[in-house]
Amino acid sequence: MSKESYFEVLSRASSFLAKQKKEVKALQFLLLERLGWSMTDWLIHLKEPIPKAVKEQLEADLQLLLADHPPQYILGYCDFYGNRLTVTKDTLIPRPETEELVELCLKNNDLKARKAADIGTGSGAIAVALKKNRPYWQILATDISQGALLVAQDNALKLGTEIDFRLGDLTEPLEHETFDLILSNPPYISLNEWEEMDASVQKFEPKRALFAGHNGLAFYQKLAVELPQYLRTSGQIYLEIGHHQGRLVQELFQANFPEKKVEILKDINGNERMIFLHD
Repeated sequence: MSKESYFEVLSRASSFLAKQKKEVKALQFLLLERLGWSMTDWLIHLKEPIPKAVKEQLEADLQLLLADHPPQYILGYCDFYGNRLTVTKDTLIPRPETEELVELCLKNNDLKARKAADIGTGSGAIAVALKKNRPYWQILATDISQGALLVAQDNALKLGTEIDFRLGDLTEPLEHETFDLILSNPPYISLNEWEEMDASVQKFEPKRALFAGHNGLAFYQKLAVELPQYLRTSGQIYLEIGHHQGRLVQELFQANFPEKKVEILKDINGNERMIFLHD
């Protein structure tokens, strides 16, 4: 046993991270996750001597953080809408903003059975969250990445959700089917924004799941044209967008869905983050 306490070891390592201009809270997050501790547990035990194995793991995690590895990739999982999902280099790390898209869809669709499509599912975060909360819905999920689809299938299996996963580009795998609900969190970051991205994103997250041409609008332009044939008459569409893209994406979809109301909705931080199409 080391004579140093959990608090002393973490404080020293966190100070080193700060000097290197890295995210300080990430190391405590990793420590608590590996120990299975809550913040209450941390407060109870922080003055206790840190075991040698725990200290060695913390120091190994520190080196990975210094090399800009995202904490979720270090652990191999991420929590999303109450579900623990496997994440790998083939999948984006699901963000809290996407949970708001799921919440909006669930709030608007309670009792009726629905047929839903999640286009560009990645880790399966949206599809699994919907199925866990609406087990009577029929859900199809697509992705162009075989690696991502394998991760999504594994997540669905582990969480006891039956989802129809299909490999292909955007609407390609939908064939001639129609849906009550279509959801998508497509790549929407402009290539011009590369320099603004965090180093961990630049180095480790899959670029084709992040970046889009035409100033980040390429996938919306394609979806706006293709989705009318797949949406049922009274159907709804839920899209995540970049915080500065609301008006442009709204115009794209209004032109292709003239009979629908196309709303721009803000996230909890007040940023324009969602497009909602409905009657």
